[in-house]
Amino acid sequence: MTNALARLLEIAPAPSRPRRKDWGEVECTLAVELPDDYKELIGVYGGSRWDDYLYVLEPDCPNRHYDLVKWAKYHFEDLEDLWEVEKKPAELEAEGSVVIPWATTDNGECLYWLVLPGREPNEWTVMVNEARGPRWEHHSVSCTQFLASALTGELQSDILSSLFPLAAHEFSRLDAV
Repeated sequence: MTNALARLLEIAPAPSRPRRKDWGEVECTLAVELPDDYKELIGVYGGSRWDDYLYVLEPDCPNRHYDLVKWAKYHFEDLEDLWEVEKKPAELEAEGSVVIPWATTDNGECLYWLVLPGREPNEWTVMVNEARGPRWEHHSVSCTQFLASALTGELQSDILSSLFPLAAHEFSRLDAV
């Protein structure tokens, strides 16, 4: 268990039923291996909503609106179109660099893994994109470290809502709608 996941367990006790995934099938569909900390996060919490604001995407999420595989497909296509008219963030200038969404917010901000050529999934860091705008932030942490640090206030974002995190944390699983 990562230190970041241990910190999340202190913030919000784990739901009673772990989520099991066929990660081989998910990674085959995405054509990319995913970070171990994310797989561990999903195994414990599943697709989830944190502090009534941040939604962690899950492959084959019971709430179809937060399915990681669908988000990855559509965001890849949308961003490729966007880069034709808008400047890419500097972190994505290297040939073969891409971003893969792993979370979103009530306001429409999107949190991505920064996937750089030659970097292993466990080395991926986090990019945050503002809703309906060109601003991006880069955070040199894993997705689980980002979530834990954002919830404890150790990590600050100029893009995410100033109302996040809440003083008293709230957690819920994303169930079928």
